[in-house]
Amino acid sequence: MIDISSLNDRQIEAVNWQDGPLLVLAGPGSGKTKVLTSRIARLVQESSTKHFRILALTFTNKAAAEMRQRIELLVPGSGNRVLLTTFHSFAGDVLRQHGHLIGLKPDFTIITQEGERIALLDEAIAKTDLHTEELNFSGERLLPLINRMLENDVSADSISKMVLALPADQQGPIQEIYGAYRSHLISCNSLDFPTLIAEAVRIFREISAVCNQVRRIYKFICVDEFQDTNLSQYHLLTQLINQDSNNLFVVADDDQIIYQWNGASPERLNRLRSDFNMNLVQLPANYRCPPEVIEIANKLIAHNATRSLDKQNLQALKPVAAGNAVRVGGFNSLDEELSWVASDIASRSELERSRCVVLARTRKALEGALEQLVAKGVPAYLAMRKDEFVSAPLRWLHAALRLANNPQDREQARRLCKAFYALEGLQVDPANVISSSEAFDGSALRAFANIALGRAEIGAQTSVFLFSAIPALTDKLDFRSFTLATFGWAEMLQDTAIGTDNPFADYGTEKSTWSELVAEIEGQFGQENVTLNVLLQELDMRSKAPSPANGAVPCFTIHASKGLEFGHVYLIAMVEDQLPSWAAVKKGADSREMQEERRNCFVAITRTEDSLTLTYSQRVFGWNKAPSRFLREMGLIN
Repeated sequence: MIDISSLNDRQIEAVNWQDGPLLVLAGPGSGKTKVLTSRIARLVQESSTKHFRILALTFTNKAAAEMRQRIELLVPGSGNRVLLTTFHSFAGDVLRQHGHLIGLKPDFTIITQEGERIALLDEAIAKTDLHTEELNFSGERLLPLINRMLENDVSADSISKMVLALPADQQGPIQEIYGAYRSHLISCNSLDFPTLIAEAVRIFREISAVCNQVRRIYKFICVDEFQDTNLSQYHLLTQLINQDSNNLFVVADDDQIIYQWNGASPERLNRLRSDFNMNLVQLPANYRCPPEVIEIANKLIAHNATRSLDKQNLQALKPVAAGNAVRVGGFNSLDEELSWVASDIASRSELERSRCVVLARTRKALEGALEQLVAKGVPAYLAMRKDEFVSAPLRWLHAALRLANNPQDREQARRLCKAFYALEGLQVDPANVISSSEAFDGSALRAFANIALGRAEIGAQTSVFLFSAIPALTDKLDFRSFTLATFGWAEMLQDTAIGTDNPFADYGTEKSTWSELVAEIEGQFGQENVTLNVLLQELDMRSKAPSPANGAVPCFTIHASKGLEFGHVYLIAMVEDQLPSWAAVKKGADSREMQEERRNCFVAITRTEDSLTLTYSQRVFGWNKAPSRFLREMGLIN
């Protein structure tokens, strides 16, 4: 039996919930992950002779991996009974299996670069009969609107409120371009992140057999961080629910909705409760933060008028510790403020420094903090997403695998040739590669190898590598042996490569990141189920940023810190126009934007395990600034 003796009564009630819909309103530090994983483990353990599966959806690969590990520890061998994944990864899996029904091949490419998406949208616009010059339409101008339409699940042939809000002469053209963009992506066998969800919803909505099959497989549906869903993700979720059982288990917190810009909305939680007549369990007990932090967090969030009417305040269960758990510092300038913060962190022991974080609403403020920390000898890093590898060996490997998966991909042929020149010093024309591929059954990769091997100046090591490794990839799609061969070849060249400055910069780090990502993907799907197209699609959905060095102090935006916890939190640049943002201040004190900024502040301060330091300055980025109104709302300044 799963041991739940350490849980409180409300947590136990949630873990023991069996059938029907349940909403768990879980405040920060309330043990929601333990509740969710314990319930899933209990359902698996108590149904060992059954054949249904459990689907659990969350928003980050890191959170999904952590929960999979927890469940595996509770119920070893449970992987075949539970699919714990992100919304986008689940949608990708659906489209690999059923995308052919809408003209999509299983080896579709996921477009992650903004420039590539704009180019595809420009191509879609060009395919219409519209006189776009007169309307001043372009991919760059229209992409934000197309994103919003996708996030709000606008069908390709319907007129949405967003379209009707446009000038009359633009409504028809925008609708036509929207449909053309979605069709063009399918014809290119490509999707971007918003269309991954949109096309999965389309399949469920239009092809009832697929929807019914998925409902039969997954008897229980669980969702973590529901408050972050946009409308398209909500519709994906509602398509999965068997209306006869409504076995939907949702964990959410309306006080942590900080993604309104991405389509999240306080109203969506109310709609969930209404659509599914949700039973309710609240988890207000906070085991993470000092009581002083809980007190100011409750004061702050009480100013938000859109909270659930029955939402309970956080309850501090952590004992009061010696010293000041909350500190506030005012400074003349941001430079002075950041210098003090860096010095304060530097004065801590090495162990305590490793438990620190610097948070800010904007990246610009964090860049100054990072500079000050490094200047004082404190290892630190700025968290950011990385969509592509930059070292020549990893660029070569990634492009080669993509070209094996999509043999006529001109962009990958270009990248392959560029990386090869950096490593070997041989210039191969990508246009020649594509034009020559007809002689090799359409394989640009085999054409490339033929051209390169025909060059007299090619090195012996490279010649052996291409001759032996390329056929295994093109003929057998043996990407694992090809990866090992690529690493071996690259390391032989490491001391002699020419063509660009330092083509091996970041190679060691990126090689480790590659191995970590592949292991994570194989852990999710099982090694035997990871084909080349699965690997590439899942890689495209993951950041290639390396794991931070041990002991380095993270500098995170508040959005990047969500779901994490730290011993000592430093929340900097707490001034008007920063936190709250300039846009929220402009909208007004009672606006939706201001309430979201308040939730941002609430999320930031509740990351705290031991101490919270809040700082502000009279002058920030050359402008005079007033202290953040949130400091007054928390009762920290007059």
